[in-house]
Amino acid sequence: MQRRYITVDVFTDRAFGGNPLAVVLDAGGLTTAQMQSIATEFNYSETTFVLPPRDKTNDAEVRIFTPVRELPFAGHPNVGTAYVMATLAKELKPRLLFEEKAGLVPVDIRREQGRVVSTELTAPQALTRAAKLSAADIAACLSLSAEDVTSDRHAPQVVGVGTAFVVAELRTRDAVRRAKADAAAFARVLPCDGAFAVYFYTRDVPAAEKPCDLQARMFFPGSSGLIEDPATGSATVAAAALLAELDARRDGELKLTIGQGFDMGRPSILLTRVRKEGGSILSAHVGGQCVPMMEGTFRLAGEG
Repeated sequence: MQRRYITVDVFTDRAFGGNPLAVVLDAGGLTTAQMQSIATEFNYSETTFVLPPRDKTNDAEVRIFTPVRELPFAGHPNVGTAYVMATLAKELKPRLLFEEKAGLVPVDIRREQGRVVSTELTAPQALTRAAKLSAADIAACLSLSAEDVTSDRHAPQVVGVGTAFVVAELRTRDAVRRAKADAAAFARVLPCDGAFAVYFYTRDVPAAEKPCDLQARMFFPGSSGLIEDPATGSATVAAAALLAELDARRDGELKLTIGQGFDMGRPSILLTRVRKEGGSILSAHVGGQCVPMMEGTFRLAGEG
């Protein structure tokens, strides 16, 4: 059986920017083990598999794999998969609904003159805040000093809206640029409350990198050989939700433009918005543009 795949660069408007994603269409009949092996073969930070929905009122079941494990939810896989499906679709829906391990994920589609220009997901779960970590531990993971980490707004903490990450703030853009993953420190500190990765950001953004409000990076050293992610939607939307929860404003929509991947040559722009009412978060969103890159087919050995 020939199976079609399409790759896209996500959270970018230019080829070879953003975060690459492989979308395997017509994935019905593949076992979990086969999906994992295919994702390992692609060796992108994530690969998605599009399956018929369990509930026909939804658009698809989407399973998300890194080279080493399945994820309950992730950001750029949803943004990219929705872009691919909306681009191929004959019916121009304004929203797609994906069934995932973390729950139902809505992804809104923005078109101009009939062409898909961007997509935006809604986080499937409310913000959760778990263990707090010391500045010293996070600094060790990033090969920095504890003074590079600030707790002015929040201590380094495990947070998530479907997938858990450690989120930490650094004092300067220079510290973000200098950071290097220390595998030994990661092995000592993580996993923690389900978090395997550290997402770190700074508000110290130079004029040349505007309109970004924050600059961020995300490290996840492990057995896959991948160390850094150029655009991490699920961590970004969790961080945006955390910052919105800490914001003194009780009502309205809080928006942030967040840069990632700049220090690894794959600049990404992630657009977040968090809706609050009465001091509580109603919903958290992240979206952006995509660029189609490659497409092809494959047949697994032994399949008809």
